[in-house]
Amino acid sequence: MTLPRTPSMRLDGRRALVTGASSGIGRACAVALAEAGANVVCVARGADRLDQTARAIIAEGWRAEALAVDVTDLAALSRVLSAAEAFDVVVNSAGLARHGPALTTTPEDFDAVVGVNLRAAYFLSTIAAGRMMSAGISGSIVHISSQMGHVGGIDRALYCATKHGLEGMVKSMAIEWGPKGIRINTICPTFIRTPLTQATFDDPVRARWIAERIKIGRPGEVEDVMGAVVYLASPASALVTGSAMLLDGGWTAD
Repeated sequence: MTLPRTPSMRLDGRRALVTGASSGIGRACAVALAEAGANVVCVARGADRLDQTARAIIAEGWRAEALAVDVTDLAALSRVLSAAEAFDVVVNSAGLARHGPALTTTPEDFDAVVGVNLRAAYFLSTIAAGRMMSAGISGSIVHISSQMGHVGGIDRALYCATKHGLEGMVKSMAIEWGPKGIRINTICPTFIRTPLTQATFDDPVRARWIAERIKIGRPGEVEDVMGAVVYLASPASALVTGSAMLLDGGWTAD
């Protein structure tokens, strides 16, 4: 009898690009992919924290480099990806939130959040996928979305609009690119403790709202995302595309 073997979750020899890699979930994704053996290019706007992230990864004996790029600058993003060797894995963790009542949303807020969460995500995907196709790579693109791409939330009309849009975008791109061997998926975390979300946790009303809805009894930590991103980047998820991996502690189970 020949027994099946579990597909590897190692990423040795693969090149990975991670946006938003200077902090929070993006940094955790970069660490996870590097630990799995990938050569990781860490991308964000601010060079200082980005360099610190890359140096810390290298200090662990893994492979990383820093590349300061604003993902909303599509011309710069296109130049960088066109000049570089094609990536096997692209993880987009760059994101922006400006929460508040829908009635107070300004056009400037709208354009800024859509510009990062949807416009940049769209064109990062198309540029990366085009490079993968040209190089004959069966690649994986992963977007850090949100549980808010599947539900609504208090003061989150704008944020939800971008994340719901991202989910639809990914499904359509999966249909288009599947025959080319390129997979594209989202990871949809619940509230994850990071410096950027601390203000939400410090608000008693918001903290109570979160606690009441996460069935598993705790908010997320960045470590909760790390296994998911390695899985979606690796051959272990070879049949997964156009999907949303909900890391929401049961929030959307209602």
